[in-house]
Amino acid sequence: MKIIDTVPFFKENYKPTLQFLRSYYDTYPEIFEEYFAYHCKDTEERHKQSISKYPQYLTTIEEVHRNITPIIHEVTDEYSRIFNVTFPIEVNLIVGGFGSNAFTYRQIIPNITFALEKLSPIPEHLKAIVAHEFGHATHNIISNQTAINWKEIQWTSPLVWLFQEGAATHFSRRTVPQLHESVYFSFNEEGNEWLQFAQLNKADIITEFAKDYTSETPQSLFREWFSINGGKRFGFSRLGYFIGDMFFQSLIRNKSEVKAITAWEKREFLKETKDWLLSN
Repeated sequence: MKIIDTVPFFKENYKPTLQFLRSYYDTYPEIFEEYFAYHCKDTEERHKQSISKYPQYLTTIEEVHRNITPIIHEVTDEYSRIFNVTFPIEVNLIVGGFGSNAFTYRQIIPNITFALEKLSPIPEHLKAIVAHEFGHATHNIISNQTAINWKEIQWTSPLVWLFQEGAATHFSRRTVPQLHESVYFSFNEEGNEWLQFAQLNKADIITEFAKDYTSETPQSLFREWFSINGGKRFGFSRLGYFIGDMFFQSLIRNKSEVKAITAWEKREFLKETKDWLLSN
């Protein structure tokens, strides 16, 4: 694992100008090419908005920066201990434009980026989000050790997204146990109301997701159920993560942890997932 820390460049050269931001992005072109392709708009208007926000976030960025590297090592050590995995990947620490807080790359064994301006500096919160992203990587690493044919995975299927998010949430609980349950979904202290709503309305939530699966495009479904910018149906965004967690836990109960992790190698996986949606 190689940590590419772009934050010192940001801190040492910071100026509230577009010229500075462009110089920062140009210094790490591969990292920001991925970031702006999928996780944040690369527009002058967006960058001006970021510049206006940075002053109130600089202290938080500094605190997150101080805390996150030892937490990455602590969490990955736990993954190695529990699941016997290593991470031949790059982990990027950036100051982004208030887009995604963290993400894995579109690779079989994915690199990971953390955008520090979007993270809580509280260690428990950082542990949860670090464990979640490394959970995605661990999911693929363990699956890659089976007979899985990656070319057959329907990466654009919302059913696959449910499975992936459910797996990452499970991995985060295993490696960073005993956090407040809502933190595994929100990565901050603001998830209690979200979780209470989801638990009280899980049947309706699954029903509405199943309806959207049969009638909406993957893009619109992603925005409503997986994006922080969604949530128009119930007033809460990212409820797909809750559904995914329910689904993955059902796989563990009916199979085993190992078989749940590698369930997508089976040809009937999407049918089984759809059947679960319709039966709950």
